[in-house]
Amino acid sequence: MAITCIIEVALLLYTLVRYRMNTLTRLAVATLGLLALFQLSEFTVCGATHWSAAFWSRVGYIAITLLPPLGIHLIYKLSGRGSVWLVRLAYLTGAAFALIFGLAPSAFQDHVCAGNYAIFQLAPSLGGIYFGYYYGWLIIGICQALLFAATASIAIRKALLYQVFGYLAFLLPTGIVNAVNPQTIAGIPSVMCGFAIIYAIVLTFGIMPMATQAAKKSRK
Repeated sequence: MAITCIIEVALLLYTLVRYRMNTLTRLAVATLGLLALFQLSEFTVCGATHWSAAFWSRVGYIAITLLPPLGIHLIYKLSGRGSVWLVRLAYLTGAAFALIFGLAPSAFQDHVCAGNYAIFQLAPSLGGIYFGYYYGWLIIGICQALLFAATASIAIRKALLYQVFGYLAFLLPTGIVNAVNPQTIAGIPSVMCGFAIIYAIVLTFGIMPMATQAAKKSRK
């Protein structure tokens, strides 16, 4: 967790230094920052007192809750297509869950540290709805990226396909781990964000260079 956090912070700093500041760069920086914050939260939860563990559980879940809307926004800005209302809906639903995790006393029942991952036990009435929200926006993002890539310029097409690859790079390994060891299903957010370091690398060295290349061509 600590090593992953350090790598993601390093990628964030590299992105700030390497790429021109614009909306896409801000979205990339926000994504990397939230991924790092979740890893920090996990690390802190697994070595904290009960009170601070409860606090950092909320911080961690708020961090990952905002990732799917950022992905939808990133695809929208990359492609220049799609609906701004869909982006707003993604942020609205993300903000609603973030408020629940931040303010609802009964959102979390407990947490368990299982060595390589942490299990955050959500209230039963909340867990199913939340994972529907999470996977729903990820699937929408993948479908949009593939659709828009079909008619995009070469650089943008590559960036969108990198986005799809980045998503699959943590969705598929998480599914495989869950299939091999069903006990890990309870720790899906932790396992998924562990593999999401692949997405962080793809975002920094795949998506952003292609977006920068496309922006340079459009200015000529």
